[in-house]
Amino acid sequence: MKILLPFDGSAAALEAVQFAIRLAGDGLNTSVVLANVQEHASLYELMVAHDPQVIEQVSADAGANTLKPAQTLLEDAGIAFESEVSTGDPAHTLVDILENYGCDMVVMGASGTSTLRSALLGSVSNELLHAAGVPVVIVKATEDLEAELTA
Repeated sequence: MKILLPFDGSAAALEAVQFAIRLAGDGLNTSVVLANVQEHASLYELMVAHDPQVIEQVSADAGANTLKPAQTLLEDAGIAFESEVSTGDPAHTLVDILENYGCDMVVMGASGTSTLRSALLGSVSNELLHAAGVPVVIVKATEDLEAELTA
């Protein structure tokens, strides 16, 4: 089973990686597409950089750096993975990645924002839950891990 594993470096995203590793450990024949989506550059960044290629390279490097902890966990667990760093609207870009790689399911972390905030701002996990044509598992970070990462 090919799993899309969006990763933003958050505690919830780390929990999602560990959940996918547990699925593989429980006998699920698993490969992973590890994805990070960078947002488009701001107008200020475009004005300061003067060169769109510089911004693209910095964005790609930031995404690749963000993926390193997840890649290490997957390598240590012996799970095959591919990595993808893209730029764009996170939910729509993740749906594109899901379709391009032929993923069978999504395992992703959720930040656990309040209902009001989710209603006003929307959330990537909520949007992906409704837009993906495959099962989506949403993993919340445990309070212990969240506290450890913010300390």
